[in-house]
Amino acid sequence: MRTLLYTTVAVFALTGIAAAADAVDQVPTAPVAEEAITTFTWAGPYVGIHGGYGWADGEFSNGALTDSTSFDGGRIGAFVGYNWQFSNGFVAGIEGDVNYDWNDKAYGGADNVGTDFSGSVRGRVGYAVDRVLVFAAGGWTATNAFVENPDDNETAHGWTIGGGVDWAVTDNLFLRAEYRYNDFQSVDLSGVDSDFDQHVINVGLGVKF
Repeated sequence: MRTLLYTTVAVFALTGIAAAADAVDQVPTAPVAEEAITTFTWAGPYVGIHGGYGWADGEFSNGALTDSTSFDGGRIGAFVGYNWQFSNGFVAGIEGDVNYDWNDKAYGGADNVGTDFSGSVRGRVGYAVDRVLVFAAGGWTATNAFVENPDDNETAHGWTIGGGVDWAVTDNLFLRAEYRYNDFQSVDLSGVDSDFDQHVINVGLGVKF
């Protein structure tokens, strides 16, 4: 009887040890963390600042007398816009900007002649390769044309066209380089028919939301 009892206890003890060993072998392994893969997109609103240089030309006509000169200088401004991006990499958008141009000088007996405040509203189309967006843009533009002594100023409306590159250095911050051509309609400044156009190079910094 005592032998049977010892045998039973031994069997149960061996069974418990085997079960414990199986439990250790079956400890689940920690799940492997999978890195989330996100695709960069240019879609959404954005704002930014830019600066650069403008090469403006003015043509002036007073009866039979016609003359022209250049008004070159620096510029600074800000822009805001919105992009839509499609699955094939095509990007469409709209953008507006305001600027101040130092395109003026003494000319023709006046203390100062040229343009200063300007702005535009442009449609944009482009193609994105990951964080690089190559675009073309065009639309409406206007500038304040003025003369000092005698004092007069008029808003000259016109059209603009150009293109450039946006490069996203982070998910929200991008750099820009662009060229524009602005053609303004003629305005009357103190009895002189005045016609301006402008070539512009801008570099900028933008924030995408």
